[in-house]
Amino acid sequence: MAPYTDIKLKICGMRDGENIREVAALSPQYMGFIFYRKSPRFVGDDFVMPAIPASIKKVGVFVNETTETILNLASRYDLTLIQLHGNETPEQCRELKAKGLGVIKVFSMGEDFDWSVVQPYKPVADFFLFDTKGKYYGGNAQAFDWSLLQQYDQEIPFFLSGGLSPENIGNITGLKDMNLYALDVNSGVEDSPGVKNISKIEFVLEKLKSLSDLNLKA
Repeated sequence: MAPYTDIKLKICGMRDGENIREVAALSPQYMGFIFYRKSPRFVGDDFVMPAIPASIKKVGVFVNETTETILNLASRYDLTLIQLHGNETPEQCRELKAKGLGVIKVFSMGEDFDWSVVQPYKPVADFFLFDTKGKYYGGNAQAFDWSLLQQYDQEIPFFLSGGLSPENIGNITGLKDMNLYALDVNSGVEDSPGVKNISKIEFVLEKLKSLSDLNLKA
C-alpha cells in the first residue's frame, strides 16, 4: 500500500456548478463527471463545466460508449482521464490512450470475481478501479468485501470505490501492503444525487490526514 500521505481522493458524480466550485475549493486530486444517461448523476446534455484549478484532474465516467463520443466529450470538457465502467475492450482502452488520455478501467467485485479478466487490460490501463458488483453500473452505495483484494497481484495501482463514507473510511488501514492509489467517494458524501456535502468531504480529508500523520510516526 502506498504511504497514507500519497493516497489521493476522487469526488465522483459532480454536476451542479456551484457545488463543483465548493468541492474544488477543498482541493481533491480528482473530480469525476458522469456521462452515462441512466445514472441519477448524469451531468446532462447542456452541462457547463465551471472553471476549476488545473491541479484537479477531471475524470469522465462512461459506460459502453463509443470512442468517438468519448473523444468529443473529452475535448469539450478538457477531461484528463477516462473511467470505463462497462464492457469496454482492451482495444478501446488502447485507442483512448493513443489520443493522450489516461484510462481507469473499472471492475465490479463479487465473491465469484474472476481475476483473469483483468490481465488483458494491464498494458492499456493506467489504473484499475474496484467497485461493488450490483444491479446498476456504479453508485450502488455498498462496500464489497475488501479481503477479495488479497487475491490481486497489485501490479496496476487502483482506486477503491463502493460505499465509501466518513463512517468507514478509516478501515482502509486494513489494506496495508496493497497498491491502493486513491479513494473514490460518491454517494457516501452526498445530500442528494449529484450534490455533495462539504462537511462530509472535509471529514474524509481530515481522516486521510490523520492516517498520514500516523504513517509518518510509524
